Amino acid sequence: MKTNRLFLYFTKFEIGLWLSSVAVIATSFVLFQSKNYLTLTASLIGATFLILNAKGNVWGQVLTVMFSVLYGVISYSSAYYGEMITYLGMTAPIAVAAIVSWMKNPAEKGKNEVKVNQLAPKEYVFLLGLSTAVTIAFYFILAAFDTAVLWLSTVSVFTSFVGAYLTMRRSEYFAIGYAANDVVLIVLWLIAASKDSSCFSMVICFFVFLINDIYGFFSWLEMKKSQVIGRQRCFERSA
Repeated sequence: MKTNRLFLYFTKFEIGLWLSSVAVIATSFVLFQSKNYLTLTASLIGATFLILNAKGNVWGQVLTVMFSVLYGVISYSSAYYGEMITYLGMTAPIAVAAIVSWMKNPAEKGKNEVKVNQLAPKEYVFLLGLSTAVTIAFYFILAAFDTAVLWLSTVSVFTSFVGAYLTMRRSEYFAIGYAANDVVLIVLWLIAASKDSSCFSMVICFFVFLINDIYGFFSWLEMKKSQVIGRQRCFERSA
């Protein structure tokens, strides 16, 4: 997008949120003397895909795949095999499926905004059962890999799967799933930071992600409301 189109596409708050996120991430990288530029790259990509996801823009999912690969590598270096397996084996593939889903379901033809889906209550029950089954299976896989902080890594699997599934299904509640995952990851990386201070940059990263995911939830609520009103007006004009 050209600069003027960017300012028309994003609100002033969204631009400010993205710039603030980038500034906080970059500052924490310097303050905690982290030399892992892969972490910095992944964090900046994360801040960018979150603001795009908040707009229902399919490019956010493309960047999610990139972030998942980088984060998987970072997690491997810290022996967080649960995070590595979760993001490479679950989040990235589901994000690819979400790309297809979002491209097939635009809010309007030619508009780069996904149509927010209204899930039936029974699907949330199905999701709860499926997430529980996936989490139990991953527990034994992670235990076999001698994953650090096993119980917390297992919780991360559950919250990540919920967030990823709801993203693919275009539900506004995907942001709640990922916000819960952000809280888990903040604790997880705090534990790592107690041994290696450079890991504090990841703590800051996921704190920034938490703020962005909370905004994303409210943004999708507004998108859903706007789309419903738009469909009602189209129906009234055609009646």
